[in-house]
Amino acid sequence: MFQVGDKIFYPTQGGCVIQAVEEKVVHGETLRYCTVNILHRKMTVRFPTSNSDRLGIRPIVDPKELDNVLNTFYDGESDTTVRDNRRIQRNISKIKSGDIYEGAEVIRDLVRSNNKKKLGLTEKNMMENALEILISEVVLVKGITKQQASTLLDQVINMPLSNISLANDAPLV
Repeated sequence: MFQVGDKIFYPTQGGCVIQAVEEKVVHGETLRYCTVNILHRKMTVRFPTSNSDRLGIRPIVDPKELDNVLNTFYDGESDTTVRDNRRIQRNISKIKSGDIYEGAEVIRDLVRSNNKKKLGLTEKNMMENALEILISEVVLVKGITKQQASTLLDQVINMPLSNISLANDAPLV
């Protein structure tokens, strides 16, 4: 399943590239491990491939799906009736799910909340982390730099979508 060079997504960490796949004997059992480089955190992590489903590890999305996420960024309603601590727990669960749509939804909802009233430190940090995680996947999917991905997401968040070109070769201003 996993091969050296594969681009994967590790929930709560972001986009990764598999550096090594190797077998190790642990408690008398031979397990296959992947070593991944988490690009935006400049960190290396090793996990047993048998735990990849439980960890929520998945291949990065294809370019069409990413464009769909970005094009539908503001679709849907934010639930403003939930108390802060409940909303924070729900957002943590969405980030941990590894689902790109749920991650974008967290960002969308926190941006909307911030536009009404400045976010507290916990939610501000959560929004920054969710953005970094999404940026790391955009970098791998589109093959662009972190700065270009950041600029693209900034455009999506701050401008009407009709003004944004999501083509891979589109200049990001």
